[in-house]
Amino acid sequence: MTVAVVLFTSDLRLHDHPPLRAALSECDEVVPLFVRDSGVDAAGFAAPNRLAFLADCLRDLDEGLRERGGRLVLRSGEVTAEVRALAREVGAGQVHVAAGVSAYAHAREDRLRAALAEDCRALRVHDAVITALAPGAVEPAGSDHFAVFTPYFRRWEREEIRATLGAPRKVPVPADPRSEPLPDRAGVTGVSTALAEGGERAGRRQLTAWLRDGVASYEERHDDLAGDATSRLSPHLHFGTLAPAEVVHRARAAGGTGAEAFVRQVCWRDFHHQVLAARPASSATDYRGKGDRWRTGTAAEEDFAAWRDGRTGYPIVDAAMRQLHHEGWMHNRGRLLVGSFLTKTLYLDWRWGARHFLETLVDGDVANNQLNWQWVAGTGTDTRPNRVLNPIRQALRYDPDGTYVRRWVPELAELEGASVHEPWKLEGLDRARFDYPDPVVSLTDGLARFKHARGVE
Repeated sequence: MTVAVVLFTSDLRLHDHPPLRAALSECDEVVPLFVRDSGVDAAGFAAPNRLAFLADCLRDLDEGLRERGGRLVLRSGEVTAEVRALAREVGAGQVHVAAGVSAYAHAREDRLRAALAEDCRALRVHDAVITALAPGAVEPAGSDHFAVFTPYFRRWEREEIRATLGAPRKVPVPADPRSEPLPDRAGVTGVSTALAEGGERAGRRQLTAWLRDGVASYEERHDDLAGDATSRLSPHLHFGTLAPAEVVHRARAAGGTGAEAFVRQVCWRDFHHQVLAARPASSATDYRGKGDRWRTGTAAEEDFAAWRDGRTGYPIVDAAMRQLHHEGWMHNRGRLLVGSFLTKTLYLDWRWGARHFLETLVDGDVANNQLNWQWVAGTGTDTRPNRVLNPIRQALRYDPDGTYVRRWVPELAELEGASVHEPWKLEGLDRARFDYPDPVVSLTDGLARFKHARGVE
């Protein structure tokens, strides 16, 4: 009787799962394993919203496996030690895992490969599981990665995305592996009130509904803050309850300009993963440094606290930050707005914002979070590093009647129309009654400070 271990990481699904299908085709039994990684906890990445969503995902994965005659084995500790111990317990000859892109994931694979080799066991690493294309699948001449999105996209869209695999009908699992009890989101404290449901089944329902009812208008409406016309699939892509390859295939099958625009966003995700795979240090250091001397000190910390708490005095910025706290998620246009405001108007280090996002976002992962923050801060892959998004102009364009702001900043709900975006201009406004702060900085002063710091005229 041959046995393989399948180590689940950011691929918590049964549909389109190459490591699981390979293990089932090569061995008589498999042990589906998830390790609650002590290294992730120690690094501060075990944020409440992601822990709650993860609990949903693990329970759903276990239910799906049980329907197929198997079950999920859960262990906690250092991944290499836990996998090695389990492989010895069940006599597994091989371990299958999806390839990661971060420096942490690469180091984990190296440690695991070496430890298994000592026991004459093999590690099988599978590409294009967490991304639609493997990070190194397309490369420009003379470089190990694309540093600009558009040429990457031109190559990416010509590549053949691997065929989608169905979910297995049977998953035979040895009877004896020990497993810890599965977590429950009810046991996680500090979770956002309106956090979405996790799990493969929830993700597949959401994808089907999106392709049926939402994707056709995506190109025209994806920046509509009040309309909430984006897919909201990012948490499922982050946890791998949906496979990027399947998402691309199904979106292309739906057809139309909306689907094309949506697939382009999936490509952005692959783009950031291939940048991080080639430049792991960009998770913490500037990809393209600009010599920034970010503000520090008491005033800077107070401005950051106002931004974090949604009390900057700029309603569109505050609305987006409050949505983040309530849902553990933020509209894509909101992310650009608050990122630009923090780095270009307040001139605060992008790492401060990236850290807060990772502490709060259910879809927060290193590749997309850090590199999107670098893009908006002008230290990343953006070819226009000094662009500044004016929050008032953005508000008037993407929330023209103020519906989004009134939804998330209820103290301004009485203000009508676009006037809600600039309450300081309203004559006779009773500030005490509205309990809303004055702007922490004027846009003119913020822009002047940024230009001076960057040496931009």
